[in-house]
Order: sequence, then C-alpha cells, then structure tokens
Amino acid sequence: MTRVAAVDCGTNSIRLLVADADPATGELVDLDRRMTIVRLGQGVDKTGRLAPEALERTFAACREYASVIKEHGAERLRFVATSASRDAENRDDFVRGVLDILGVEPEVITGDQEAEFSFTGATKELAGSGHLDRPYLVVDIGGGSTEFVVGDDRVRAARSVDIGCVRLTERHIRTDPPAPAELDAVRADITAALDLAEQTVPIGDARTLVGLAGSVTTVAAIALGLDAYDSAAIHHSRVSYEQVSEIADRLSRATHDERAAIPVMHPGRVDVIVSGALVLLSIMDRTGAREVVVSEHDILDGIAWSIA
Repeated sequence: MTRVAAVDCGTNSIRLLVADADPATGELVDLDRRMTIVRLGQGVDKTGRLAPEALERTFAACREYASVIKEHGAERLRFVATSASRDAENRDDFVRGVLDILGVEPEVITGDQEAEFSFTGATKELAGSGHLDRPYLVVDIGGGSTEFVVGDDRVRAARSVDIGCVRLTERHIRTDPPAPAELDAVRADITAALDLAEQTVPIGDARTLVGLAGSVTTVAAIALGLDAYDSAAIHHSRVSYEQVSEIADRLSRATHDERAAIPVMHPGRVDVIVSGALVLLSIMDRTGAREVVVSEHDILDGIAWSIA
C-alpha cells in the first residue's frame, strides 16, 4: 500500500482525497475525502482573471488540507487544477499561493488529461463488476467545463468543452427563477458544445452512461429522495431519463430559496444546479441514454491512482 494525497481544484470546488492505494489489487482505501466550495472561477468567463476573494477562499481551503495531509502522513501528493485556472491571465498568483502552502506546484492540466483522470477514477472498479455494458461514456460536469470520454479498458476518445454549470449560469441566468429565454440560451450553448464534442468523441457508440461530479450526484440524491446527502447510497445508483427530466424541470421553475430548501442541496450549488441539470439532461437526450449510472469516484480517484 502507498499512502497518497490527491487534490482536485476546479471552477466551483476544491477537493481532497487521502487514501491507501494498492496497484496490485486495484484497491483504493479512503482515509479522508472532503470537498469545499470556493468558487475559484468566480467571474473568470467575463474578466479572464481569478478574483482576489476567490483566491483567498481557495488558499484557506489549501491550509486546511495541508493539516489533514500532514496528519495522515501521505507519502506522495499531487495537486491538479482544471478549467478556471487554465483560463485565467493571473494563474501565476494561484500557482505561487498553492506552492507556498502545500509545497507542490499545481499542475494546470489540459482538458484531455482531465478527461483521462476522470475516466480512470470512475471506471476502475466498474471494469471488474461485469454488470454494465461497455464501452462507457463518462461525463464529468464541472463548474467551468464538461469532459466527455468514451472507452472500455482504456480511453478511446476524449474532449473537454466549456459548458460547466458555473460558466453557463454566469453567462446567461439573471432572474429568479430563470426566465424561459435564459434557459433557452443555456440549452443553445449546450447544444453547440455537444456538436463540438461529437467531432472528437463517438458518444453514440457508448452502451453505458456514467455521470460524475456535483451536479450529477445532487440530481441523484434528489431522485433517491434522501433526507441528507449519503455518498454510499448515491455511488453506483441509477437514475432514469424520466427522473432527470422531471428534476431538471422542477429545478428550473424553482426559486433560489426553494432550491436551497432541498435537504441534499449544498449551499454552494444552489445557484448553479439548474445549468448542471440541463447539461445532464441534454447529454441524455443526445445519446438516447435511458439512465445514468452515478459515480462518486471521479477525477480525484484518477489523480490518486496516477501517483500510487
């Protein structure tokens, strides 16, 4: 066993996994897994820069994570940064801050690298289950981008497109609840991005749709009728197309306060969940998927395996 620490810093959240990994058996044993909404990508789509307050929220989370990593005695650490920091003019400020706090330089990875990590994290345990048809289409709906990966034992094709839930919300949604024209604008961006993704990734070839990240897991938690967020119940649950469609419609018609009152809704996801749910629904419409298999294991697990 190798004790590893993986940090995934995205547009909306920063997450930590400390785990014992055994490459020989394919076993990854969680010691600590946590998530903090920091909204690093606040305003990036409009300004092209990371906001000072967003950087400070992120650095505060890094200081907390540094204590956890030290407490568990991780032997190896990898910090991966995704969409927002790829796009920002002042990403050097972000890199220096992380290096000072955690002692490692964040790797600002490409969309294709992000897709490969997501695929590995999501499918490593599915591959041995024998219960799901391959190839898989893994979709990771993030804050700034969505990754599409088709593969079986390995990645066949991958593409990252700029239709994250934060990016779409900041671009188009101004009213509460969202106006029909605003929702139409979100859907139009998603449609254009799906057209782009299909130029690289044969998403129609997939036999099983696997959904990752907070928008998908939140929709799953609502579909399951949970009174509180329960990762074990959500992991590998299956949510039908009809359920996703009904939930996306309900969220689109709800006010901010009504969405916030949903027991499983994280406060940092209330304002962006409509866009995230519409991305998932549009993907299911495009592929004809009758259900989505939800995974709590994603890019974070893929990062951990990359250093195990």
